[in-house]
Amino acid sequence: MPIRPFLAGEPFDPEIIAKMSLALESACEALGLKLVDDPATRLVAEKIIALVQRGVRDAGTLTTMTLRDLTKESGML
Repeated sequence: MPIRPFLAGEPFDPEIIAKMSLALESACEALGLKLVDDPATRLVAEKIIALVQRGVRDAGTLTTMTLRDLTKESGML
């Protein structure tokens, strides 16, 4: 699932959108989430978007950092 539905009109380069989409798919798979527009998937997408806005551009790094942030927030560390 592309990340486009979660971008809320924010302009991103097509190449970074592809990387964000890959990160979304990977993170959701790792978390056992379906790629649908629901609150959990939206939270993952928002984390990825925030990381890109901070300058992270690698799909693998986006996935890793997203999972780490979500794990910290849930108190699992």
